[in-house]
Parts: sequence; structure tokens; C-alpha cells
Amino acid sequence: MNAYGSGFVKSLLLVLLLAALLLSSGFWLLRQNYEEFLQQPLNIQQDSPVFLVDQGMSGRAVIHRLQELGVTQWNWQWRWLMRQNPTPLKAGEYLLESGSTAPQLLQMLQAGAVIQYQFTIVEGWTLAQLLTALQAEPTLLAHSTNRTEALYPLAQQLTDTENPEGWFLPETYQFVRGYSAEELLQRAYSNMQTELNKAWDSRIDEHPAQSPYELLVLASIIERETAVESEREEISGVFVRRLQKNMRLQTDPTVIYGLGAAFDGDIRKTDLTNDTPYNTYTRDGLPPTPIALPGVASLVAAAQPKAGTSLYFVADGNGGHTFSDTYEEHQRAVNIMLGRKP
Repeated sequence: MNAYGSGFVKSLLLVLLLAALLLSSGFWLLRQNYEEFLQQPLNIQQDSPVFLVDQGMSGRAVIHRLQELGVTQWNWQWRWLMRQNPTPLKAGEYLLESGSTAPQLLQMLQAGAVIQYQFTIVEGWTLAQLLTALQAEPTLLAHSTNRTEALYPLAQQLTDTENPEGWFLPETYQFVRGYSAEELLQRAYSNMQTELNKAWDSRIDEHPAQSPYELLVLASIIERETAVESEREEISGVFVRRLQKNMRLQTDPTVIYGLGAAFDGDIRKTDLTNDTPYNTYTRDGLPPTPIALPGVASLVAAAQPKAGTSLYFVADGNGGHTFSDTYEEHQRAVNIMLGRKP
């Protein structure tokens, strides 16, 4: 090889070496840029905005929506990150947390870690109170402009009864945006069926309730009689023994339920003698339907009353009750409660 050829080869090798160095340097800079992108927090403000991903939305469309919010920019780094993590993004509402990085945000969207809402059905509510609360809950989707008109017939249909009182289990229900009031009502009904069947299967021998429905009625009365957890079984014991002895229950909450809108917050002697299907002072046995929505504790108490001999109880003025075996003892407890001489 002559000198000219040798020089050409050397020049070519030098050019190739420089090109390799430039290419290597370029890859290094790109890698550094990408690593910085992965570690740098996104521009999410402290107020943690809610971000919505629509059904069927592409990853690119999601990032463009984030770009409109000023959170990030659609660039080659996002394209590469999504190519490395091809799992589809899930629709729903997300809470953008300050300090989140691009990989953390992508992981949240792919995992479907959407915002969870809560709705609590309170123990002792009536069905009317439940439907009013559902009507007022803004995060629940409504299939009708007037939920109460739509939900009451649904409650009747679910329970196959004219009066569906008592059939919806009080507890806190979690749901996501797009969940409807109808779906929540159906879920509460299904949960009540499950818990009522459990309670019915655990009932004591010779229980006076002749069906799960009668047990539900009894549990609703217990629910309205006391909010003291430790008293539920004892109050249940009083009612069960009275039913076994064919004594009238004589419980004010059933009378109040029977009065309906006529009840003004003060029960009177005339109310106790005014006969309605729910007046357990004038009628034997259980009322025709539940009077409230009983919780699990009241269902269990209804099925498993505390053994004993008491047949009466009266409020003690401190949130609890005084229990008595005889009417004479009961009257003394009533007088003490009213501030009279025992």
C-alpha cells in the first residue's frame, strides 16, 4: 500500500473514531436526560388536582391532557417510558399528588388507583332517611332526576314487599366515580341478606322468631332502643322473654314509627293508647315490618339474646337502661328516673 492509501485509511479510521465518540457522547447525554426526566417531580401544585382519564383514552391523549394542565410535556421521554411500560391506562378519577414523578404517575394510571368515595348508611336510619341521603349525595350517579321516586320502587322490587323498611345494611360503602345510587342500594340489600342469614343460622334454640324476617323486625327494634353496644343482648333478652310469655313488647320506638309524620318529638300517653299496626302497647307480638335499618350488632343480639330473668327496662338518664324482673321493680326505676320518690 502506498503512502496515499495508508493516509486515507488512517483518516477514515479517525473519522469513524470521532463519529463513534460523538455517537457515544450523544447516547450518554440522552441517557442522562432520560434519567433526569424519570427522577424529576412533575409540575403538580399543592392543591392536588383531580385528573380524569376517559374510557378508551390513549396514553398520548392522557399526557396531552396533563400538558394542558401544565403538569408535564409530551416528549420523547414519555414515548420511551410508555414503550417500556405498555400496560394500558385505566379510566377513572385520579388525585395528582405533589412530588410525583413520571414513573409514579404512570404506575398509578396503569394500576387504576382511582379516587375512592364513601357513603355511610347509619345504624338506626329509616329507609326514608336513607333515600333522602342518597338523593343528596353528589358523587353518586343518578339514573333519574328524582332519585327518591326511582329508588323506592327499586327497594320494593328488590325486597318483593310493599314496605321495604329494614332491608338495607348500615355500613360504610366505598365506590368510584360513576357508581350509581341504585347500585349502592342493591349492594346494601345483598349485604343485609348475607348478614341476616348468618344471624338466623346462629339463633338460640326455641327462639320466638318464626322466620328471618321476624328476626329482622326484632333487630330493628333493638337498634332503635339503644345505642349502647353492651346493652343490645340484654334488651334482646327482655323482648325474647316477653314474646315467649305472650307479653306485649310495649316499646316506644314502634309507637313512634307508627305515628309517622304526626310524631313531633314528644311521645304522650294518648299515643300509647292510640291503636296502630305498630303500637306494641295495644297489639300482641312483633309489628308488621321493621322500624329501622339494623346493623350487624343488632342482628346478632336479636338472634343471641342474653340469658336472664328481666322483663322490663327504662332509661336511666345517663344513656343506658335499668333492667327489672318485676313490674314493681320497674315502677321504682321509673320513679327514680323521673326524680320521684322510689
